[in-house]
Amino acid sequence: MWEKIEKQLNKKNKTTYWLAKETGLPYQSIYSIKRNKNQQPSFSYMVKIADALEISLDEFR
Repeated sequence: MWEKIEKQLNKKNKTTYWLAKETGLPYQSIYSIKRNKNQQPSFSYMVKIADALEISLDEFR
């Protein structure tokens, strides 16, 4: 899942820190997803990430 998030971040030239600030999620939560410690983030987290990246939730399938 992180590969898809990272691809979108790279397209927008944004960082994980930006993503945390934009979503209002704790940086540690974003970092856990990045390091694959949180392999199934909650639906609400994914909605916030998709909104911040301006993509559909379907992108994460």
